[in-house]
Amino acid sequence: MRRNLEIPQGKRTAKYRFFEILPGAISYGAIILLFLLSWLDPTLGAIYLFILIASTLVKAISIAYRTVQGYEVIKRAKRVDWRGRIEDLSHPHEAFEKLRDDDNKSYHFSEHVENLKLMAAMKGDYPDPAKIIHIVIVTAYDESIEILRPSIEAISKTTFPNDHIIVALAYEARGGEAIEKTVKTLNSEFKSTFKDFILIKHPADLPDEVIGKGPNLTFAGEALAKYVDKKHLPIENIIVTSLDSDNRMHEKYLDSVAYEFITHPRRQHLSYQPVSLFMNNIWDAPAPTRVIAISNSFFNIITTMRPHALRNFASHSQPFQALKAMNFWSKRTIVEDGHQYWRSLFFFGGDYSVLPIRIPIYQDAVIGETFWQTVKAQFVQVRRWDYGASDVAYVGTRLFTSKENRPVSFWRLFPKFWRLLDGHVTLAIMAPIVAFGGWVPMIMNLSAHTMVGYNLPNIVSIVETFAAIGLIITVLISFRLLPPRPAKYHKGKEAIMLLQWILIPITSILYQSIAAFYAQTRLMLGLYMEKFDVTKKVIKK
Repeated sequence: MRRNLEIPQGKRTAKYRFFEILPGAISYGAIILLFLLSWLDPTLGAIYLFILIASTLVKAISIAYRTVQGYEVIKRAKRVDWRGRIEDLSHPHEAFEKLRDDDNKSYHFSEHVENLKLMAAMKGDYPDPAKIIHIVIVTAYDESIEILRPSIEAISKTTFPNDHIIVALAYEARGGEAIEKTVKTLNSEFKSTFKDFILIKHPADLPDEVIGKGPNLTFAGEALAKYVDKKHLPIENIIVTSLDSDNRMHEKYLDSVAYEFITHPRRQHLSYQPVSLFMNNIWDAPAPTRVIAISNSFFNIITTMRPHALRNFASHSQPFQALKAMNFWSKRTIVEDGHQYWRSLFFFGGDYSVLPIRIPIYQDAVIGETFWQTVKAQFVQVRRWDYGASDVAYVGTRLFTSKENRPVSFWRLFPKFWRLLDGHVTLAIMAPIVAFGGWVPMIMNLSAHTMVGYNLPNIVSIVETFAAIGLIITVLISFRLLPPRPAKYHKGKEAIMLLQWILIPITSILYQSIAAFYAQTRLMLGLYMEKFDVTKKVIKK
């Protein structure tokens, strides 16, 4: 049965509006409930607050553990010879006989030996490694050549053969003459570097489209589908990776994806998700956006260690055959990356998952022309991400419906819906509750001299101290993630990188809580965000 994958436009049904309002209603309700319980009885308020704070402590401990674990896994993955392993897949029986008695007992090595054993038994019933083709779609709006050129150069420097890579530079007509000049220059520079280098211009103001990255990607996908047919390329062997203009893939990324694609029998029902690290220009970014960039990098490291909760984010790879079947990405949302997870899950009737690729794709931290432009641009970027709360209605209406209309079984979909809803509510409420919640029971009952009310701020402070242990661990690992310090900066810059973490309370409230409340409030009021506010990319000289 062909399912309707599209987000509604215009007037929503009452049911859809209920789920659009739900995240904001719970977030506002959680804050109001603290004041209400504290007014009725400070002990009730204290118990409610303590439950929320305790959950934060548990999450902080988990975050610290997953951060260390994820960092080590990424290090190991970057050391793997993925190109050599793909070559092994071309003759799996011989490679298995050669490696089966090797003393290397690492997880990645043992997994590879097991894969060779399975491939040998399949006797060629899997994609020929020599016929795998990568199509990399680089999306652009009006970015300068200084931003785009390094991203394309990074593709050309991967260990995957360039004569099996097609680069499609998908740019917006809205970008004007400047982007036209830029893409033509890049075309002249890279035309002979890859199997092909294709320019695809997305026209402005097409019907049934928001102004965003999704329509650009889908327009490029449709053009590439015609290209693949014309060139008689094996669509079942093509993997598509979408990149933003500032994304620079690690040299082993394409080989790692190709390896996983070949060795997984459900390859067409998978997305392949790299670890997005906002490290390209981290030394140049001002302290507030550095904190946000590194924090988001850690979040991506942590989620890669929780495959059951992993969803598409920013750059990701997906088989061309699957993309074409589902008509590529959504053209009706500004958060097409996270939405692609739900779109794919429903298209495949639940037989879909995101496979973590423990190889990074590096992205830019936000930098504007001035400090205040940077602060504003960072908020605009985060509120766009937080608009992913719009997926609550997209999923909720499909979960709470009749069995015959439900695309995925209730008990399989419900935990995913709950994590989606809980994640957006937590994003909105936890920073202000941790920062100020301890004072609410006492302030709401100044006349009630209860021991609980007056000691609660101290109790919360103790819990926060334990939670800070997780922050210390992430700070230490952050220094290991940093690229080498540019020569233009003195060693004192490293001390500033340490002191910047005192901004965590401010950045958490401004860029986590307020941005989330902003997005959820817009959804509550039906003021939909239908324009992708491009984060300005600036090169700091």
